[in-house]
Amino acid sequence: MFSLNPLSMLFLFLILLGVIPNLFYMAGYLSHIKRKTHFLIHYFAFIFSMTGVVLSNEILPFLFFWELMSLASWQLILTEPTDEAIKAARFYFFMTHFGFVFILLFFLMLGGDSLFTNFETLKELASDFKYPTLLFLLITVGFLSKAGVVPLHVWLPYAHPAAPSPVSALMSGIMLKIAIYAFLRFLFIIPNWQIEWGVIILALGAISSLVGVLYAIASHDIKALLANHSIENIGIILIGIGVGMIFTYLKLPTLAAFAFIAAVYHTLNHMSFKSLLFMSAGSVLYATQTKHIESYGGLIKLMPITAFMFLIAAISISALPPTNGFLSEWMIFQSILSSSGINNLVLKLSFPFAIFALALTGGLAIACFVKAFGITFLGLARSENAKHAKEVNKLMLTGQILMAGVVISLMLFMPFFIKIINYSLPITDIYHKLFQNIWVMHSLNSNGAVAPLLILAGLIIVVFAIYAFYKYLNPKIRIYHTWACGYNTNAKSQYSATGFAGPIRRFFEWLYRPEVHTHTQTISGHKTKFTSSLYEVHIKPLFEKSLYDNVVKGLNFLSYFVYKLSHFERHRYSSLIFMLLIFALFSFRVFYKEISWGNIVLEVIVMSIFYKFLFGENK
Repeated sequence: MFSLNPLSMLFLFLILLGVIPNLFYMAGYLSHIKRKTHFLIHYFAFIFSMTGVVLSNEILPFLFFWELMSLASWQLILTEPTDEAIKAARFYFFMTHFGFVFILLFFLMLGGDSLFTNFETLKELASDFKYPTLLFLLITVGFLSKAGVVPLHVWLPYAHPAAPSPVSALMSGIMLKIAIYAFLRFLFIIPNWQIEWGVIILALGAISSLVGVLYAIASHDIKALLANHSIENIGIILIGIGVGMIFTYLKLPTLAAFAFIAAVYHTLNHMSFKSLLFMSAGSVLYATQTKHIESYGGLIKLMPITAFMFLIAAISISALPPTNGFLSEWMIFQSILSSSGINNLVLKLSFPFAIFALALTGGLAIACFVKAFGITFLGLARSENAKHAKEVNKLMLTGQILMAGVVISLMLFMPFFIKIINYSLPITDIYHKLFQNIWVMHSLNSNGAVAPLLILAGLIIVVFAIYAFYKYLNPKIRIYHTWACGYNTNAKSQYSATGFAGPIRRFFEWLYRPEVHTHTQTISGHKTKFTSSLYEVHIKPLFEKSLYDNVVKGLNFLSYFVYKLSHFERHRYSSLIFMLLIFALFSFRVFYKEISWGNIVLEVIVMSIFYKFLFGENK
């Protein structure tokens, strides 16, 4: 029923790294929660269920803990049952059970009659299954909908902001990675991988990374911003997995192993810095009582430890060297570039797109966190709450500091983590090819190499040299008001988050389709002078607007006809049968190609008449 295989041990280690700091943070945050009993029951049930998913080795226990994980997190979103939380919980409940249907179909097709079939037996059954592509599609939709891959990602920007901050850290930092674990666990039991599978995962990853970062930079709710970045980083992980699948199909086990290691290493890294970001953002929310970035400002002076913790995580998620985020993204880049000598049309078409997406994602991520950190912590306070904010309590700070330690450890002890990952996955052992010594990691099939400890040492030396030179010169310091071209500087004259994202928003207007609202109150007799102004930009996600809303409209349209059919008069049922008979005969002639344009026109006219007769309103 339960087992400890290498992959489950790796993700159990990931859970422990994420949960232990979160427990300290949760203990300090608990005073902010009104329904404490409800929260604590579901909080520990959530952690227990994620551990159960990782340790399960049979179908029924796995499904039980997977559903418990979904229900516990659903109830945690409803900890404070506001209108926003109820809407988010309803959306999350639907999406998580939409994916569960595909997971259940996967086990029913493969597991046979017994729900206690273990996963080793599933691997044997999968080798005899005639349609492995169907199995692949089922686990892709089932598990990656929980991971937040585009276009099944729309629940994240609702659920994460509505949940309490410790829960947001667990959901984004750990729960999404449990979905990656489940996808990898069952991907490796399906035989006969096809190159198209890898291309699908690669494309989903590239699109998810771009969509996630683009909506993150346009978000002004700090937790929604971080939720969209989770979509981006899940996309980066899937790029690495997709590359590994393609190399596996091409029988290049060494390159495939490098790509899979890069993807799983980024999984660990994302758990660390995203958990820390949600903790720091939760601390800001705790102190200011708002999630709106435009209401922050100047918090670095009032909350210096939280600001420094946020900065560490922001540098890491922006993939700036020598952080752990940089190292895993560098590995994914190198895994793609290692294909330069392979003559395959699929690689020549798909890999440049992945490189473009990864590079653009990296640049936009830096811009996004310049906005997030600068608008939140620098400048002047933009609201009374921000002006009177205070540093959070010691337990919350302890949780942040411990998670910052995890972030730094994943960078400093990279060889150790790479070795664990390599031995945890069913791939070729390449550790000694990557690390000829612990100081430098070499790429495969390229001249790339990176030495994070040497880079870090170099940065420290440069900073101390600049500081020593500054002290030696001993320049005079004058503190004065900021020059603003003769105008008084105040909070309203600062750069805003909306203004910062404006150029990018205008460039990608075809994606955002923003709704702009302006209101100005001018001084009498002056067109250019005004006492107050309001500029708001509302962006509804493209997939939600064009896909999900249209699906709802289509279902409503279909339900109308079902309702009409169930309320026919008796004579209309005979007409319906006659119309269906004509349609069947017409379809029969089409099948045997006994058709002409005259028949088509006649059929359309007859069907239109009967449609009007059947569904027309009574007079």
